[in-house]
Amino acid sequence: MKIDRLLKCSTILLGLLLYLHAGAQELTKVAPEEVGMSSERLDVMTRTFQDYIDKDKLPGAVILVARKGKIAYFESFGKNDIAREIPMTNSSIFRIASQTKAIVSVGIMILQEQGKLLISDPVGKYIPAFMETKVAVAKEDGTYEVVKSNRPITIRDLLTHTSGVSYGEGIAADQWKKAKIQGWYFADREEPILATVTRMAGLPFESQPGEQFVYGYNTDILGALIEVVSGKPLDIFLQENIIGPLGMANTHFYLPKEKRDRLAVVYSPKDNGLERAPEQGGMVGQGAYVDGPRKSFSGGAGLLSTSLDYTKFLQMMLNGGIFNGKRILSPKTVELMTVNHLGDASFPWVGGTGFGLGFSVVEDLGDRGTPGTVGEYGWGGAYHSTYWVDPKEELTVVYFTQLIPSGDIDDHGKLRSLVYQAIVD
Repeated sequence: MKIDRLLKCSTILLGLLLYLHAGAQELTKVAPEEVGMSSERLDVMTRTFQDYIDKDKLPGAVILVARKGKIAYFESFGKNDIAREIPMTNSSIFRIASQTKAIVSVGIMILQEQGKLLISDPVGKYIPAFMETKVAVAKEDGTYEVVKSNRPITIRDLLTHTSGVSYGEGIAADQWKKAKIQGWYFADREEPILATVTRMAGLPFESQPGEQFVYGYNTDILGALIEVVSGKPLDIFLQENIIGPLGMANTHFYLPKEKRDRLAVVYSPKDNGLERAPEQGGMVGQGAYVDGPRKSFSGGAGLLSTSLDYTKFLQMMLNGGIFNGKRILSPKTVELMTVNHLGDASFPWVGGTGFGLGFSVVEDLGDRGTPGTVGEYGWGGAYHSTYWVDPKEELTVVYFTQLIPSGDIDDHGKLRSLVYQAIVD
């Protein structure tokens, strides 16, 4: 009996030491075979993505695959700036757009862990304009009527995109256009984000709270809420609580000017290849991330980052809330964030998928129909970036490029297929 107990205790201690080691360990690159991946099979991914570059389908890209806490694959392709012949590198900086959402969602959960809010709270408790909101209801004659919301929007509604708040292009688009609040791009605004979302609260939303998944300004509202609850600008709060502790030294809302040449250029596909997106302009453009007013911190789509920085954030999630010795969240909070919360509000875009607190979540692999694992979570960004975390395979994948619109390129599907075919253990 004593031997059995000793063996059991030793097993538990070993597991604890391995867990703590994973949480304390910085990312380092190893031979893929050390983490159960094949170098030969990963070469297929290299050739495939170089082919996209050679055929002018992509301007440039960076792929980082980490498994079991180690970097198995970290390659850059093509150009950071085609006209200036600046190569893409592993340290290139990208507009990550909606990949900002996961970081801001973690910020909200940090405030819950600090006892400063509950995600069941009504948003109006902190931003009073949201205590009573309105919903646009379409009529058969093509017009719409505006009715009161059935209940106040909660913080959890925002985290799950079930608040009814869109990007201003739906039933009452005329009112959103008049208010000059449409689309996800905020970097050129002179108005602080709290002022924008407070104005937003008076506009008609797309559905009643909790009834539908409606993708939109939910996480921008969460960013403003963080400012109210913490008493700090969103950039400072994230720097102090996530970005700084994780060592994400190249993650910013607005780029320091000395890093200008590292910011990858945005391109758009045309019939004869790729064309540089305009310097000015809204969502299809280079954006005011270097020379802009630096006043609007968009929690939904505002951050810039590198593939390594973002992998650190994802590795923290995969490790149960800890990375490089810094505890950001508890394991139970990570668990809560990465399960489906939609209930009857089904995910509209792909089968077998739900949505948690800031991430899509795979629930039925066969229904989704692409390689992966039940329990995998992730998202992407408007400039054609994507990422996912596969807890069962101890895998994180970050893919950055700057292409908008993306056209009919099939690189996301190929990426997923080629990552999983390289796992051989």
